[in-house]
Amino acid sequence: MSKKKDSSKSLIAQNKRARFDYEILNTYEAGIELFGSEVKSLRLGKASINESYADEEDSELFLINAHIEEYKNANKMNHAPRRHRKLLLHRRELNKIFSAIQKDGMTAVPLRMYFDRNGRAKLQIGLAKGKKLHDKRQTIKERDWQRDKARILKGDKDS
Repeated sequence: MSKKKDSSKSLIAQNKRARFDYEILNTYEAGIELFGSEVKSLRLGKASINESYADEEDSELFLINAHIEEYKNANKMNHAPRRHRKLLLHRRELNKIFSAIQKDGMTAVPLRMYFDRNGRAKLQIGLAKGKKLHDKRQTIKERDWQRDKARILKGDKDS
């Protein structure tokens, strides 16, 4: 798997903590129902999904607690920064997510928010299980080992 950046997608916000706190088992790409002032604010990069999650309301999936800053030039037609935003997915995908949340006790966690090549705001959602403290310690050990291994290999190539 290459770490090359995809130039067709421009990143708006990323939840770096999600991969540390949760074990991501499956990912989905969802559209987001937004107001015009929210899109303008997203284009300026004024969004945070760090403490947000996705949950079911009336058989629809909503993004809850995501912060999109108010757009200053919108005057009276501005939006609420932490309103619930509807996520747009196919019914089959929604049913899979709902069953995983209800039966398996999983959580739908937003991982990344970005604009696709058509300029539409998208959200990458991960179905995740929470990690215990010892799992988090194991993740830290593996990350440190990968870093040390890269240093050792880089040092051997220079010799």
